[in-house]
Amino acid sequence: MPSPSAPNLDTELAEAVLVRFLRDELHRTGLRHLVLGLSGGIDSAVAAMLAVRAVGAEHLHAVAIPSAQSSPESLADARAVADAGGFAVETIAIGDAAAGLLPHLAAPGGADVTPLRRGNVMARLRMIVLYDVSARVAGLVVGMSNKTELLLGYGTLHGDMASALNPLGDLYKGQVRALARRLGVPQQVIEKPPTADLWAGQTDEGEMGFTYDEADAILHRLVDLRRAPADVVADGFPEPLVRRIETMIVRNQFKRRLPLIAKLSTRTIGHEFRYPRDWRT
Repeated sequence: MPSPSAPNLDTELAEAVLVRFLRDELHRTGLRHLVLGLSGGIDSAVAAMLAVRAVGAEHLHAVAIPSAQSSPESLADARAVADAGGFAVETIAIGDAAAGLLPHLAAPGGADVTPLRRGNVMARLRMIVLYDVSARVAGLVVGMSNKTELLLGYGTLHGDMASALNPLGDLYKGQVRALARRLGVPQQVIEKPPTADLWAGQTDEGEMGFTYDEADAILHRLVDLRRAPADVVADGFPEPLVRRIETMIVRNQFKRRLPLIAKLSTRTIGHEFRYPRDWRT
């Protein structure tokens, strides 16, 4: 297999563009505050570092949202990121909420809720918290799903994939790592195995069955370079892995778009309708 890697990134330019993106898009709404979940992982750390540069510490509302399954190291890493970025972090635990809800989700006959379903519940409870905080402070929720995750569909719809603004959605995981180094994310956060921290021992790469480096290299060829799968295989990548990743891209398209509206009129939202704000800016 060839040495996999994400495409090169001009991190200085990326920082400038993404900080300006967050600041401009927030101010277009007339709001002043950004809200994000600080998990202790690299994606949330990079999003937080960009957000604090965009609006300042007084207008950034970072929230750590541990569950009963969260590791203590995740909360410690979240606080380390906040210390490095010079902003505060609030903690709102969801263990009690999950414990009250999950027993009611068991199938008739008492079948246990699967780890995947439990993980989705945790991800959606966390987003309930963030959107409630956004209502409290009159702010916008910042997302942190990167391009690798979005293309693979590796995320929870209406959970960690929900947001008003996403500065990382056009960055592959390897590019996020490069930007993290520029932004001063603590080294232990950059180096630790990526995990959604949804259950004990869970890691992204262990769950997917391949590494982010492998995914980045294949996705870059399939998506950005528009190479055919056969050409990617000819580059030296295993055909089963290339085909699996291609299938994941196609099957998870529904996660990358707003709900599809059936078209009946001449101007349908999502097909051709644009709001006045978009015409005037």
